[in-house]
Amino acid sequence: MTHHERLLIIDFGSQVTQLIARRLRELHVYCEIHPFNRVDDAFLRDFAPKAIIFSGGPASVFEDGAPMPPKAAFEAGVPILGICYGQQAMMHCLGGKVERGHGTAEFGRAFVTPVEAKLSLLDGWFEDGGREQVWMSHGDHVSEIAPGFEVYGTSPNAPFAITADPVRQFFAVQFHPEVHHTPKGAKLYENFVRLAGFKGDWTMGAYREDAIAKIREQVGDQKVICGLSGGVDSSVAAVLIHEAIGDQLTCVFVDHGLLRKGEAEQVVTMFRDHYNMPLIHADESELFLTALEGVTDPEVKRKTIGRLFIEVFEKHAKSVGGATFLAQGTLYPDVIESVSFSGGPSVTIKSHHNVGGLPEKMGMKLVEPLRELFKDEVRALGRELGLPDSFIGRHPFPGPGLAIRCPGEITRDKLEILRNADAVFIDQIRRHGLYDAIWQAFVALLPVKTVGVMGDGRTYDYACALRAVTSVDGMTADYYPFSHEFLGETATRIINEVRGINRVTYDITSKPPGTIEWE
Repeated sequence: MTHHERLLIIDFGSQVTQLIARRLRELHVYCEIHPFNRVDDAFLRDFAPKAIIFSGGPASVFEDGAPMPPKAAFEAGVPILGICYGQQAMMHCLGGKVERGHGTAEFGRAFVTPVEAKLSLLDGWFEDGGREQVWMSHGDHVSEIAPGFEVYGTSPNAPFAITADPVRQFFAVQFHPEVHHTPKGAKLYENFVRLAGFKGDWTMGAYREDAIAKIREQVGDQKVICGLSGGVDSSVAAVLIHEAIGDQLTCVFVDHGLLRKGEAEQVVTMFRDHYNMPLIHADESELFLTALEGVTDPEVKRKTIGRLFIEVFEKHAKSVGGATFLAQGTLYPDVIESVSFSGGPSVTIKSHHNVGGLPEKMGMKLVEPLRELFKDEVRALGRELGLPDSFIGRHPFPGPGLAIRCPGEITRDKLEILRNADAVFIDQIRRHGLYDAIWQAFVALLPVKTVGVMGDGRTYDYACALRAVTSVDGMTADYYPFSHEFLGETATRIINEVRGINRVTYDITSKPPGTIEWE
């Protein structure tokens, strides 16, 4: 098994900590995020990081029990980069001073001006002596740097915006280089990992080898069933696991009655035509739809679907001779939104049916080989495994399916309306050559009816919302800027072709503050 050089990100609760990991993965550096309260001396010895990053966070060093990095981090003899609260915690621990806001808070765009001293961390910054735009989000600020540190950049409200102790290779910035509002933030991370001596050995080829070895070690000679949805994640997981253990794997495609138009036939045909692996097509639509009757709460929907999935998988595990493992295509963003990745301080946004929606007790152990990957990394792994580009580029589709695109009570009639409207919308996107430019697109059927006029008669039908977003990894997203002509044409087609809808809206909410799906 390959042993990658590892970078440790100590999480102090920032909502953008995951973006730090994204920037490092883009540089082919393997990293893991662990909350501050899980990182002690023993952890650091075992993890043996080649460098450490302290994330930002919402706390103040003045609070009782304020989160702090372990003393052993400073004694590990490796480069450290502190970001925002991470800078303040570093200064606080090493003998500097932090002051409360008192009019010096900064939230949003700011400009950092260099001082005369040169710093390798800033190669490519301040060219020709100019200032650089950064993104600030802090109330407190460093008022006195720790012994051994020098200042290398200032902003109007952060006199020590960039500080460093080059001898110990401790670096600290008050801004967030991981967000795109800091245009040269990626360059700063590139410089940091170069200074730390990383070779950049994190590739999908290496990950594939590691994952196969881990699957074989975990599974041994036991049987595995894979919950196959037909989406990119579960399909990549299935192909990867099949490469690792061959016929010990059986895929179970559960048709829960919440799929898109024609999807069950497409998935079954694709896997039976392209992959030589056992596949069970389980039509369990009656089971799921009956259990969801009258359910309106989105968390109850997700947990109900998660529970029923497990029941179906356990039933088929027995039918294949006693599978002891359940494989899923769980991704890193799924885990982050459902529960903190390692039990840390980040907030739960919603349960995912295959993470927070799973019952506490079930009869199988989980195999989740994609759990630490972002979506674009899964697609890269899929290409590494030889999956066709036409399939790798499919838009994400959630495990709970149309249940979370139908806010309020789910009925068979509403699902049929939603399927037909969604089919028209996706057809429009393909006709206009926009499919590959969009991360995810779908229709949500709203739990409200509106008055309309069709054929000189009154209608009282459902309203729907179109949703289309651009994204890199699903952690953040912006709405796709369709032309008014496209939206008008699409609305006309839906109203004319789908019985049951008389009003069409377009959702222009970004993520955050919204999520991509409606529930």
